[in-house]
Amino acid sequence: MGLNELLAGLAVRAAHVLVIEPPGQWSTRVELDHQMLRRGWRRAWTPADADVLAVCGVPGPELAELVDLIWEQMPGPRVRTSISSPDAVASALRSAADLLLDTPRHRADAQDRLQEPQLSDDPNGMDHGDLDHGEHDGTSPEEHPGMRNPGHDKMEHDQTDHENHDGHGGHGGMDMAPAGIPLAQAGEDRDGLEMDVLQLPLGPVLPFWPAGLVLRCSLQGDVVVDAEAAVIDNGGYGTPEQAKRPGPMPVSAAVRCDNALALLALAGADDAAARARHARDTLLQGEQDAAQDAVERLYRTVRKSRLLRWSLRSVLPLTSADLERHGLPSRCLGDAHDRLLWSLDVIRAETRNEEPVEPIDGGVVPWAIVPHLVTGLEVASVRLAVASLDLVPFPAVQETRHV
Repeated sequence: MGLNELLAGLAVRAAHVLVIEPPGQWSTRVELDHQMLRRGWRRAWTPADADVLAVCGVPGPELAELVDLIWEQMPGPRVRTSISSPDAVASALRSAADLLLDTPRHRADAQDRLQEPQLSDDPNGMDHGDLDHGEHDGTSPEEHPGMRNPGHDKMEHDQTDHENHDGHGGHGGMDMAPAGIPLAQAGEDRDGLEMDVLQLPLGPVLPFWPAGLVLRCSLQGDVVVDAEAAVIDNGGYGTPEQAKRPGPMPVSAAVRCDNALALLALAGADDAAARARHARDTLLQGEQDAAQDAVERLYRTVRKSRLLRWSLRSVLPLTSADLERHGLPSRCLGDAHDRLLWSLDVIRAETRNEEPVEPIDGGVVPWAIVPHLVTGLEVASVRLAVASLDLVPFPAVQETRHV
């Protein structure tokens, strides 16, 4: 075996996978997480960090377009795989591992691929909303050079443009947007002053983000001043016929564990996130004793972590008046840390077949409420806030309702 083959084999053992989960593919994505862990593979946070692009199920037309864009942004050697069901995960990863070692294939791919990604000319599109805006804290791509869109690096602002374009320093029209990426527009601040407003879509392709959710945020500085939510591939706002379709999937302890995993991973609590992943997998396998032990270890880890308590304190604090105004269940009372502890308490009670210590209702948080809740937050805390709401996954695309 030559040196190249040896190094390639070692690299494949630590491959990074960018996971794309359309609505309705929760079980496939969870099985993918489990199989990746067994192989020693990790989740990629951005296309630049990914070796494998794994698409769970069949994406709708809008998501499929974003998948193609992400594929173009991935560096080689790269592999793309589609996983139709949980049963197909193991074979798909085996094939991906074999393809990662196919050197002639990667050389041909490098010769054929475009030098620059093709970006949409639609300024209102989601060309850069499918990227991860911060590994753990939702920070902007400008703070992570490896995540910048190639179009941004080509902006040239000479003195003539600033003097002659509508008297607004070259930012007076959307036609000046480089590569179709919209520039910030003027808007009125809360103090009555004029301030730039930047449109920032979050989702639908973000690690540890609700599958299919697109949150279009309007930012002034780093504060969300307005937001709008949508479910991808459902086109337009819900019709009466769509409103009669099935809602979210039933809440289970495994789903709650998965949501806790997302919050812990985004908060950077890797040890607690690993325990949440183990608890989720044992719950899905139906191992009662092992599940109780795993959930108990997770609960103790979270309760004892002062750093985690400090990280999540004051993230989206909700009072009783807030719950009444937005029609939220009482489990949402408090901040992100309070909601995490409530969720873990419910999981413990379910695994023990007993009532929770605190009898709090477990109503579902409507996705339509999310924009109202994140308005006024700093963009760095939006993803933590959304993860703390314990949102229930939606079913397949053809059954979803626009929120």
